[in-house]
Formats: sequence, structure tokens, C-alpha cells
Amino acid sequence: MKLAVVGGGSTYTPELIDGFARLRDTLPIEELVLVDPAADRLELVSGLARRIFAKQDHAGRITTTTDVDAGVADADAVLLQLRVGGQAARNQDETWPLECGCVGQETTGAGGLAKALRTVPVVLDIAERVRRTNPDAWIIDFTNPVGIVTRALLQAGHKAVGLCNVAIGFQRKFARLLEVEPGQVHLDHVGLNHLSWELGVRLGGPDGENVLPKLLAEHGDAIADDLHLPRKLVDRLGVVPSYYLRYFYAHDEVVRELGTKPSRAAEVAAMEKELLEMYGDPALDEKPELLAKRGGAFYSEAAVDLAASLLGDGGSPVQVVNTYNNGTLPFLADDAVIEVQARVGRDGATPLAVPALDPLYAGLIANVTAYEDLALEAALRGGRDRVFKALLAHPLIGQYDYAEGLTDRLIAHNREHLAWA
Repeated sequence: MKLAVVGGGSTYTPELIDGFARLRDTLPIEELVLVDPAADRLELVSGLARRIFAKQDHAGRITTTTDVDAGVADADAVLLQLRVGGQAARNQDETWPLECGCVGQETTGAGGLAKALRTVPVVLDIAERVRRTNPDAWIIDFTNPVGIVTRALLQAGHKAVGLCNVAIGFQRKFARLLEVEPGQVHLDHVGLNHLSWELGVRLGGPDGENVLPKLLAEHGDAIADDLHLPRKLVDRLGVVPSYYLRYFYAHDEVVRELGTKPSRAAEVAAMEKELLEMYGDPALDEKPELLAKRGGAFYSEAAVDLAASLLGDGGSPVQVVNTYNNGTLPFLADDAVIEVQARVGRDGATPLAVPALDPLYAGLIANVTAYEDLALEAALRGGRDRVFKALLAHPLIGQYDYAEGLTDRLIAHNREHLAWA
């Protein structure tokens, strides 16, 4: 089995490598190709990757290339984990929206739209190269904003599934609180990427006992603290929202906080510099503890599980993924991309049935899906007016003067990445 990781020079990659090494029986990789235009980073990351494989007695071969076509040739699956513009572009996404009194964040709001506009054309170009080189390869998208990027891939006819680590993070957290194995925890996970709720936590499988009320009663303070939301709100909802819902439920509070501290991008850039120095140490043969602060917890385990299911029979039959709605949420179009539990196999992902949603959740899902429709249109066709409409439609913006100011700033800060600007 051959896998390619586009964006393989990312400081995330050793997390992925560690998972590939530990879970080699689930996903038996013979060759892993790390693809990245940054040859200097590739050298550092691949050196550590080979040492991790060697320490854990993994027989797979790790190669590198800066050439996408060469890297994806004959690959059974291609993982996408890119960041167009790097941390510098992310830093802009997290700062200029604050000038208009709006959240600055890399996956939602105006910053999320900027990332989508930069990213979608690049991802589609890579996907076309994969299709020309190996039309049977699966594309696993971990590139944010995952929902919009996955929709772009599916709409263009690619064999693609979107992946996020939010659900597996909740699964592992709840398993620790319940003192059970993670595989025993099934989430009633419903929504969009970075806009989701855990409506139930079931033991043993989709039809198991719902222990969410017990979790909230016994561990509500810890859960609310992790979400940075008041315990009383979580209790009133009776569900566990993704921590990204804080941008919606406490928008103004978050804006005030972000205005008083360095951006997350600045923190990550400093962390990446330190990580790359560590990766260059020939004595280092495991992922460093600092990597846990970088983000992406359990990403490797989710990626292994998904790839194993798409390529064979080694993965879990039911996983949380991003895929076409196809009637699952009746208030959305079939070609909307949702994030829910799905049966995953060689033919792709089929969402499980979802009970009727409270309007509190359905309304926000519908609103953000409408924004994502407009965001994808702007990413594919360009134009100031399309950018403005997408921003105006976003529930975190929604006022024409905000949308006007944000449109001007978005274009000014991203002109080099926008072919039409």
C-alpha cells in the first residue's frame, strides 16, 4: 500500500507518522511519500519520520518529493494537509477581521472565507493531478475549511472524504471520563465541520445506552471549562457543542479576548520554529511533547481509521466524516456537505440516519450552509461582489457595513493568492 501526504513538510506530520507506526496492523503501509514545496522542511520532517518508523520497527519506506505529480503517482490514498500562505496568511486571517469588530479565526467568519478563497483553487489543482495520475486513489481532506474544501472536491467529481479531529477528540475525552475504551464510545455527532454538536454519547454502538446526561451531571464543569462556555449554558442545551460554537455563542466576548493577546498564528509560528529545531536533532526518534500543543490531537488515529476503511477492511465501520448530505438533514440540499456518523467502506461514506433536529441547531446549520454555498462560489469564480455576499450571509457578520469593510480588507491582504484580484 502506498500513501502520499501533500503538505508533508508540516510540523503536524510526525503526529501522523507516529499513528502510522503504532497502527501498522490496521493500515499496512509499504511506501509513504511526503510531498511539499518546502524542501528544507521536508528534510527535517522526513528525517524524524524515518527515525520514528525505525524505532517502532515499521518496515515501510518513507520518501520525499517537491513534485506533486511524482508524489501521488500510484498512491492508493492521498492525504491533503496544506496551508496556502503559511502561518503568515493565518496571522492575517486572525487579525484584520478584528478591525471591524468581528472574530478573527482561520476557519470561520471572514478569516475562514479568506482561507477558503486561497485554498480551494490549489486543492482542486492537486486533485486534478491525482485524477490524471491515478484516478482510483482516494483523497482524504484534512485541509481547512474542511467542509468547503470537501464540497469543492466532491462537486468536481473526485473520490474524496473530509476529516476533522473534533469528534475523535470528544470520543477520547468522554472515554476517559467514563473509564471505558474509546471504541466503546459512539457519538451522536451532527452538524457541519466546526459547527457540530454531540447530541448523545452511546456505549457499545449507535443503538447503545445514551450516557450523555450522566456525563453532564457528573463532569459538566470539566466539559464546560474545556469549551470555555458557562456550565449553565451547557446544562440548558443538554448537549455538548463543538468548541468552535463559542465563536457564535460568545462572539463579542471572544472578540474582546482576541484583541488583548497575540494571535494563535503567532503562537504556532514560534512553536513551529522550536519544533523544526527539534526535528533536526538526529537523536530524536519520537514525536516531542511540544507537538501536542500544536493542535491536531488524535488526527493520526482518525486518518488511519478512515484510510483503512476506504482501502480495505481494517478500519471502523462507522466514523465521523464530512460527506454529501444526500437527504440526511432534510432541510439541506443533497449536495451540501455535512459532518456526521457514516458507514465507511471501499465505496466511500454513507451517513447514518439523524433524528429531527431542534430548530436551535437546524437553523444555524442552514444559515452557515448558505454561507458555505456562497463562499464556494466566490472561491471558484472570484469577484468582489461574490466575496461581499458570502460575508453578508455569514451569521457572525450579517451587516452590510461590516461586510463592506471586511471585503476590502480580505482582498487587500490576499491579493497575491487571488488570481482575479
